[in-house]
Amino acid sequence: MALQDSSSSSPNTSGASSAAATSSASTSQFSPPSSILIIGSGVFGLSTAYALTQRDGYANTTITVVDRAVGHGSGDVVFPARDSSSIDSSRIIRADYADPAYAALAAEALKHWRQASSPGNLGAQGRYSENGLVLVADGSSDKLETSTAVDGVASPAQVDKATKSGADYVRASYENAVALNRDEPDLASRIRMLTDVNAIREAVGTGGASGTSGYINGYAGWADAEKSMAWLFDRVKRTGRVGFVNGTVSSLTHTDGTVTGARLEDGRNLTADLVILATGAWTATLLDLSGQATATGQVIGYLDITEQEQEQLGQMPTLLNLTNGLFIIPPVNRQLKVARHAYGYLNPTRPSATTPLTNTSKPPRPISYPRTALTTPPALTIPKEGMDDLRHALREMLPSHPAIHDRPFTKTRLCWYTDTPTGDFLITYHPKFNGLFVATGGSGHGFKFLPVLGNKIVDVVEGHCPSEFVDRWAWKGGLGDDGDAGVVSTEDGSRGGRRGLILDDEMRKTLTAFGMNDGCYSVDEDPDL
Repeated sequence: MALQDSSSSSPNTSGASSAAATSSASTSQFSPPSSILIIGSGVFGLSTAYALTQRDGYANTTITVVDRAVGHGSGDVVFPARDSSSIDSSRIIRADYADPAYAALAAEALKHWRQASSPGNLGAQGRYSENGLVLVADGSSDKLETSTAVDGVASPAQVDKATKSGADYVRASYENAVALNRDEPDLASRIRMLTDVNAIREAVGTGGASGTSGYINGYAGWADAEKSMAWLFDRVKRTGRVGFVNGTVSSLTHTDGTVTGARLEDGRNLTADLVILATGAWTATLLDLSGQATATGQVIGYLDITEQEQEQLGQMPTLLNLTNGLFIIPPVNRQLKVARHAYGYLNPTRPSATTPLTNTSKPPRPISYPRTALTTPPALTIPKEGMDDLRHALREMLPSHPAIHDRPFTKTRLCWYTDTPTGDFLITYHPKFNGLFVATGGSGHGFKFLPVLGNKIVDVVEGHCPSEFVDRWAWKGGLGDDGDAGVVSTEDGSRGGRRGLILDDEMRKTLTAFGMNDGCYSVDEDPDL
């Protein structure tokens, strides 16, 4: 049930709620709450839980994490939920951003990913591999060249998110990569412009290419996302400071404008002085996010390959085209992943008439909710439109491996993003409800920040948002006064493909194309048609 603003609410000025009044509150003004409830155990939630355990100020704070994770096997509970976006075979790890603030933060995170000298390091035991990244786009922008940097990063004037194309994003990203590594010759030498298709093909090394220009950054790689989350979960458990609750949250509880906890579907109630909502693409099921963020489904396909194909492709760099969103990550353990980082599918669902929304003057507008094999079984497949695009990527990027092009996918899935208009995270106290902190809006690029994100979130909780993110991570605009702008799309130049694709519509086309009309389907991790 989505939470609405209560016009009769009275402000709560005690404890964590006092820090909600301003993001610039001083440490002396912040008093750690006696209890914190974190809803969601993905990258945002679990990293926050760990960061809290590492600060002495929370030594007397009860910390609880609740998630809808499903137990299996011997009955052990698994966190995060198995259809969480953070549970996957691989995620791109890069500091290649058009926005210098994110480029710098990602570079900080990358230093942690590269630590692999001890089995306990994040990057050890196959959790991180550094094969490099080839970042390209179609069309042209200004010639790629080293910018005049200020304090080691490119000028913010180069990152106008409202007008940036994929080619613009690549150009600004290159400039930031060069600026960040200017004082480290070894790393700087691994960044090289690719001015045409032949240069891209040579850098990829598979006989394939995509885009018309770009660059390669050898100081980038990919992480085994599921293993990395298991690593973090184990570290959190070992602190002995965090309690885990298995259950699906049906609503937030609130009294007189103050959030007091959460109610679970089985009737249990969890209470806390501060509730941190870190529920990713499921956030809109609990809180009105109109104009702030929208859940979008992104297509992924997995192929089993031969040992010989693994040897031939295992050392290729990740290839990502920001114009069409298509990318291939190097295979591991004889599994190849091809995916699309695009505007994605919307799954508009009209909320129940009894669901309170912030704007009660109009009928509830449809909200895009995730649909996965766990939420809506049985599974069928991803839409044909997305499947065709993945096949196009295989043919274009791996032309020397025709046996792979039409090989049946071992499984397919939709990865659900929480997209914001600018691709910025949403990390802030709720502007209307005391005791509620929102940490979401990963916009398809949050995973790489796993080793540093939790600390940044706790900084904001304490009223110390990094200056470069004060506006970026803030709640945008009012509540319920955004007209019909309930659905947003990320327009920072990093997305490709078509806007406004509706999941139901594309699945109906898929069923018709294959002579199927049972009308009952879900989408997640099944062989293609």
